Amino acid sequence: MEKSGNEDGRRRDRHDIIVEILKTAAEGRIKTHIMYKAKLSYAQINEYLPLLVQNGFLENTTIRHKRHNKRVFKTTPKGHRFIENFDSMKRLWANSTS
Repeated sequence: MEKSGNEDGRRRDRHDIIVEILKTAAEGRIKTHIMYKAKLSYAQINEYLPLLVQNGFLENTTIRHKRHNKRVFKTTPKGHRFIENFDSMKRLWANSTS
């Protein structure tokens, strides 16, 4: 059975979920792919994606793929900075507690 948390078994907080979404969308992904990769429910993905777009961490574009339009979410430069800063803070925290 799969844990719904981090590799250490603790529950994910809001920031962990946001970083997972941003990392997944780094190259541009459809909503369903992000939802499954980040292990989120339909309700959760519909809460996070608009929030991240509104705050400039994701961009939502439409691309033409095999005669169909697809809505794709892609991490913005601001989103990439968030990931870098979050990862730096986690490393600092891990080094100070060991």
